[in-house]
Order: sequence, then C-alpha cells, then structure tokens
Amino acid sequence: MVQRQFPKPVDVLEHLQFKKPQLDRKKARLEAALTIEDLRTIAKRRTPKAAFDYTDGSAEGEISIARARQAFQDVEFHPEVLRDVAHVDTTATVFGQPSKLPFGIAPTGFTRLMQTEGETAGAGAANAAGIPFTLSTLGTTSIEHVEEANPGGRSWFQLYVMRQREISYGLVERAAKAGYETLFFTVDTPVAGARLRDKRNGFSIPPQLTIRTLLDAAPRPWWWIDFLTTPKLEFASLQSTGGTVGDLLDKAMDPTISFEDLQVIRDLWPGKLAIKGVQSVEDAKRFADFGVDGIVLSNHGGRQLDRAPIPFHLLPEVVREVGRDTDVLVDTGIMNGADVVASIALGAKFTLIGRAYLYGLMAGGRAGVDRTIAILADQVVRTMKLLGAHSLEELEPRHVTQLERLIPRPRA
Repeated sequence: MVQRQFPKPVDVLEHLQFKKPQLDRKKARLEAALTIEDLRTIAKRRTPKAAFDYTDGSAEGEISIARARQAFQDVEFHPEVLRDVAHVDTTATVFGQPSKLPFGIAPTGFTRLMQTEGETAGAGAANAAGIPFTLSTLGTTSIEHVEEANPGGRSWFQLYVMRQREISYGLVERAAKAGYETLFFTVDTPVAGARLRDKRNGFSIPPQLTIRTLLDAAPRPWWWIDFLTTPKLEFASLQSTGGTVGDLLDKAMDPTISFEDLQVIRDLWPGKLAIKGVQSVEDAKRFADFGVDGIVLSNHGGRQLDRAPIPFHLLPEVVREVGRDTDVLVDTGIMNGADVVASIALGAKFTLIGRAYLYGLMAGGRAGVDRTIAILADQVVRTMKLLGAHSLEELEPRHVTQLERLIPRPRA
C-alpha cells in the first residue's frame, strides 16, 4: 500500500510553474504554430475565403496536389546510428552559389492579396535566412522594389512568355538590370488550369465587394482594413486587371510558346537559366541537351493539369539522366522539412516552397514568413541528425525509400 499524506504547501509550489503571458497577440499565435499545417489553420481563420482558397486550392478535383503531398508522406527513411551529429551543415549550393538552407521561396502570383506585405515580406525573410527568393511575373510588387527588400541576397525571376512578347522581353531586361541572377522559364502554362474554387467564389483581381464578400469579411475586418489602407496593387507585368485569375492568365499566356521562344530568352538573359514545369524524363533530357543550367520538376502546385505526374516520383530518374550537368530542383507538395531532406537525398540540388510560405504570410505577414522558414529549418536539421547525416552531401538515395501506392500498368 502507498502511504498517503496531505501535501505541504512548499512541495506544491515546487511543481507550479507560471509562464509569462505573451501580450503580443501575433507573436503568441505564431509561436504556438509548430508545423506548416498549424500556420495553414491560422491563415484560414484570418483570411477571407476567396483569397485563402486561391492559395490553398488547385485545379479540377485537386488530385495532383493531394498525390504530391501523399508521396512525401509515403517516404520511409533509413537512419544510420552512433554518429556524432552535434552539428550539421544545411548549406546547399545551387546554380553555383550557396544557400544557408536547401530550400528557397517559389514564385507566387497576386501575393499581396493574401496579405498586404506580400512579396516584400517574402524577400525580406529570405534575405534574413540567407535563402533565394523568386518573384513571379504575376507578382504584385515590382521587380525593383523586391530587389530593394532583398539587398545583397539571391533574387530569382519567374517568366511567363506572354502573347505580347515585348512585355516578356521587357521583364527579362528589367530583371537583369536589377541584379536578378537566375531566370525560371515556365513551360507548364500554355493556358490556365481550371481552378474551380476561384470560379465558385467569384474570385477576381482586384477583389470586388459583393454581398458574399462582405459577409465573409465581417469576422475578418483587419484584412479589408489592410487592403484598403495600403498602396494599390502594383503588378510586375500586367497593365490592366479585371476578371477571375483564370481569365487573366488566359489573356496573358500564349499556347503557341515553343523552343524558338526559349532561344530568344536565352539570348536576352545574361544569368543562369532554368526551366520550370518539367514533368517527364524525356523533356528533362531535351532541355539538358539545350544547355540550360537547371530544371525544376513541378506540376505548378497541382494548379494546371490535374492528375499530372508527381514531381517527387520523377526525381530519381531525372537526376540519373541529367543530374551530372544540370541542377535538378523540385517543388509541389512540400509541407515539412523532412520532405526537403528526402528530396535532397534522392538527388535534388534544391527545393522550393510555395504554399508553405503563403500560409505563413497570411498567418502573420513578414513575421509569419520568418516562422515558416524557422519551422522548416528546424525540421531539416532534426531529420538530418536522426538520419546520421552531417551535411547535405552525405544524404544519399540509400537513406530513402519511396513507398508506392500508385503503381502504373506497363504502357502498350
């Protein structure tokens, strides 16, 4: 029998710990976020439905993004034990230059609609973390202003070849003049994907005040106050707006884009050139033979062709075919630092985060993006230590097994 007694007050006090209250509400909610999914939950609570769904959604039945995320969840790691991992080096080299972490910020369109700090928050956070930031052609901050927010940092520019070629050529020249080092030539958007959430929400650029949006805005007045009291949206490329995102993309994009356009851009651009949106081994080899510096395996975050190939599944074979001479990057579906580590282990030089960055932005502006990077960085370091890897160079395919749910039938 256990002998029981009345506790002494001094003994009780030993077990009582009072946490100092955090009076800064934004700081408190961001500190409570331990995962990217936590940031997504905060973002959904604080952002009007149409803007949140534009970020969170993808094309058609949203099968591509679900499969991409599932592919990362279906990773099995193989750790090595009894290795001194008190310190690990997360430095990656991509396009010949270092990044303190093996991931950078992907290009995202209409970013200031998610939260008014937009691309400047992303660029500033990337600068502080020592990682690259990529501005989209459809960004809502100018090429020059983004560079001002990322002084001395690595700035990349993502290019759509538009129907009016002179607009695209002008953007290339401006990006080069502003000091951007790498250009992403995007090949997966001859037309816009069917983003059904946007159609159902009536989401337009700029957002329109309707009965529906007013009702949705009622519990989120801070979003509309920010939107209406900050400078008008400044697009990197568009001269006029109006209509859904799909309408704008269809007006801007050109289904006749070809290798001739790639050659023109190659001649115009003085820096590194990468192809974004590659979704097959065959195309990866064609672009490598063309002499590009990098290939980004991506299905546009599932926002173009639904049921598209899973970039993470393509990674090992593409690296085997072209990885010796071409930097292979991967995006789509990354929600955890372990996803980044698995990609590096299978041969990726680098990874890009899109929605994860935007969830942080919507959750808390610049501080939220800082939190996104901190969460992912912590997960990268912890995963590397648990795998027994001191540096990214020590991560190899032997550390990872891609468990298969979808096994294709042989082609006829």
